[in-house]
Amino acid sequence: MKRFSSLRGSRKRKEQDGRTGRRQSEPHGLLGSTSSVTSPPTTPPTHVTKPAFPGKTSRRQPERQDERTRPLSSPPDTGQQLSPPPCSSSSFSSSKPPLTPSSAPISTSRLVSPTSITVSSAVEESESDIYMRFMKSHKCYDIVPTSSKLVVFDTTLQVKKAFFALVANGVRAAPLWETKKQSFVGMLTITDFINILHRYYKSPMVQIYELEEHKIETWRELYLQETFKPLVNISPDASIFDAVYSLIKNKIHRLPVIDPVSGNALYILTHKRILKFLQLFVCEMPKPAFMKQTLEELGVGTYSNIAFIHPDTPIIKALCIFVERRVSALPVVDESGKVVDIYSKFDVINLAAEKTYNNLDISVTQALQHRSQYFEGVMKCNRLETLETIVDRIVKAEVHRLVVVDENASIVGIVSLSDILQALVLTPAGLERKGSSAE
Repeated sequence: MKRFSSLRGSRKRKEQDGRTGRRQSEPHGLLGSTSSVTSPPTTPPTHVTKPAFPGKTSRRQPERQDERTRPLSSPPDTGQQLSPPPCSSSSFSSSKPPLTPSSAPISTSRLVSPTSITVSSAVEESESDIYMRFMKSHKCYDIVPTSSKLVVFDTTLQVKKAFFALVANGVRAAPLWETKKQSFVGMLTITDFINILHRYYKSPMVQIYELEEHKIETWRELYLQETFKPLVNISPDASIFDAVYSLIKNKIHRLPVIDPVSGNALYILTHKRILKFLQLFVCEMPKPAFMKQTLEELGVGTYSNIAFIHPDTPIIKALCIFVERRVSALPVVDESGKVVDIYSKFDVINLAAEKTYNNLDISVTQALQHRSQYFEGVMKCNRLETLETIVDRIVKAEVHRLVVVDENASIVGIVSLSDILQALVLTPAGLERKGSSAE
């Protein structure tokens, strides 16, 4: 069954759902150890109509026969196959909440007349900031799928159980709910797991007591100490441009979308989701000239002081590099300098899945032997490929980065999702990146 036809049709269905009293999960329903919001995926539409851009409604003139409307179609739903967490004390089935007047996306339908299309408007739409304007004309609500999985942890849950729940549900992060404050206070991610192992691991002979016994709130108090900061989040009414800016400025990989009225967490935005949303409409928009330029010409990516490891590098050393260099993946390079594999933060969670985190002296090669059979290898590129080619490859491969290699397959750099979004959206807006990314 098709779930999306147009933004207008989507709004109409959601308003009907609101009248029939579809129940939405409230934060108070998320106070168990974990809660999972689940719903089966939908079939994406086979045709995406050309979006009106940049999302502003023109003043309606008396209708003529040659006038027509062009509604902006919604992106296809990318829901996942879901399963309840093993330590869940309660489970809720919920969908994307219906639109309200305060959170409804701006109208994107407009009348287009052949006589109103001028050379100047065509030139204006071809400017380099077209992707920035696209992002500013769409709200975060537009990018939230109709149904998706969201796992929430109470801060009183044991750290060990929380990481096992992440593994069981196939997610990389979960919002943290604090009962005393009746609000979300942070995120639990794989980075927390790495920090715990890095801080408390001694040897294979010593059990990591802190991982076995600590509650999430205890770990946060010890790790954050006096550096507690408010949770970085965004409203569904905010523009996707604001989401991109927040992700890159704060050097984070996940941005919770929280309804300011109900306090509900609706979704977790990522670089990957945003770039995939943009890619759906790229073919319908004029192409900026910089898309035909190469990585070398644009300077997109990191090409100095690249962090990498070798096949025989111990896992504990790799974890130290993750913590000290604030990177999310380490290319595995052989003696000749060729890239033979990659070890990412997500691979570290396998230590929890296999309960082998008490022996971190094994090599990276040994640890990667248990990697999923669906791993397709290291995704690579070279500096002479165009940005258009790079965007297409990274979106289709559904990876977080490409390893830049030379003609001998030796590593020369890394191009991450944040590098690409910076080049597509922020740089044309005059917002240059400061410092390196944790990507």
